[in-house]
Amino acid sequence: MEKKSKRSVSLMMMMFLFFIVISADFQGCFSAASQTPIKGESSTPANDRVGSSVFFRVTGNVYPTGYYSVILNIGNPPKAFDFDIDTGSDLTWVQCDAPCKGCTKPRDKLYKPKNNLVPCSNSLCQAVSTGENYHCDAPDDQCDYEIEYADLGSSIGVLLSDSFPLRLSNGTLLQPKMAFGCGYDQKHLGPHPPPDTAGILGLGRGKVSILSQLRTLGITQNVVGHCFSRARGGFLFFGDHLFPSSGITWTPMLRSSSDTLYSSGPAELLFGGKPTGIKGLQLIFDSGSSYTYFNAQVYQSILNLVRKDLAGKPLKDAPEEKELAVCWKTAKPIKSILDIKSYFKPLTISFMNAKNVQLQLAPEDYLIITKDGNVCLGILNGSEQHLGNFNVIGDIFMQDRVVIYDNEKQQIGWFPANCDRLPQS
Repeated sequence: MEKKSKRSVSLMMMMFLFFIVISADFQGCFSAASQTPIKGESSTPANDRVGSSVFFRVTGNVYPTGYYSVILNIGNPPKAFDFDIDTGSDLTWVQCDAPCKGCTKPRDKLYKPKNNLVPCSNSLCQAVSTGENYHCDAPDDQCDYEIEYADLGSSIGVLLSDSFPLRLSNGTLLQPKMAFGCGYDQKHLGPHPPPDTAGILGLGRGKVSILSQLRTLGITQNVVGHCFSRARGGFLFFGDHLFPSSGITWTPMLRSSSDTLYSSGPAELLFGGKPTGIKGLQLIFDSGSSYTYFNAQVYQSILNLVRKDLAGKPLKDAPEEKELAVCWKTAKPIKSILDIKSYFKPLTISFMNAKNVQLQLAPEDYLIITKDGNVCLGILNGSEQHLGNFNVIGDIFMQDRVVIYDNEKQQIGWFPANCDRLPQS
């Protein structure tokens, strides 16, 4: 949904449709006979490394880029690949020369397999499969996957294992072997182009997530955090060393039917500090979504509140603006959010499972200024994206905050930060 949001909703919904893994042998694209399966699991480093963290610089923004990305190295010698950061899915995959169909990167920028298959008997292969979709006729068969996203993008590939060189916050350089997807058939049937990255960095709660693998290997805690700058860039970290011990607002994760999603609630919505009557919201935090999505009823209620509050103010509808669904204009092109901020009221998401737990959103946290000088609402109708009753907190709500997904303590936290300034390790 981008230029609106490149890969606007990455959300993997196990109960809904969006994660399918098929154990067929796509022989024409990636012959099992040409690859030597990896037999064993990676060895576990010393457990005392679990107290360390890994830090990455981030590039991107909500608008106009439409996503945030990070560079990771894979292999020995290492080769750099850029990944779209996605807490809404588990599997990390990269465009792969096996050969590749539908890849957006030139061939020299693709990952080249080298006899490093993960066999279907490996537990991580079972982790990317659900129920009857998992088949393993012979223990050494390759592990194939097919993953679909809510924006009609998809990747078909095979599970591989390779080293990921990582420098820990304590200075240690490690090269753990981890499983990831070699995507050799990419499709994007949506109306907007996908992110211009080599792949997706899946940071969900599932076993195949890079986070879970690092925890299993004893390298970092199962914690991820990001700080996305409103202007451009920011940082990403794995582990629990790069955030303070106090001053963080925490809300518990929900135990939903899909353990891969970072969800919390129930919550109610305030507009201008006053109750709206919108209560009982369950919310999914998804860094792979540029914008925020509410179900049709909640979305329409928010839109009505905003429009009613704009009555008599020097803003007119701008139906000619195509960046987002609802936009306004003034007599002159708007240069900055500061020009029109006073016309809009703050939104507040108040979590009802704890006292004084609120995500406070100033107008700049839910509006964008387009290249044509109009202002658009960065809250969209999730029902139009086939999300049903799901409510998705996207990057626009998370700008200039450190957002922490703590799988060890089953909680999501945040605190305000200048994401243009990199943290001290």
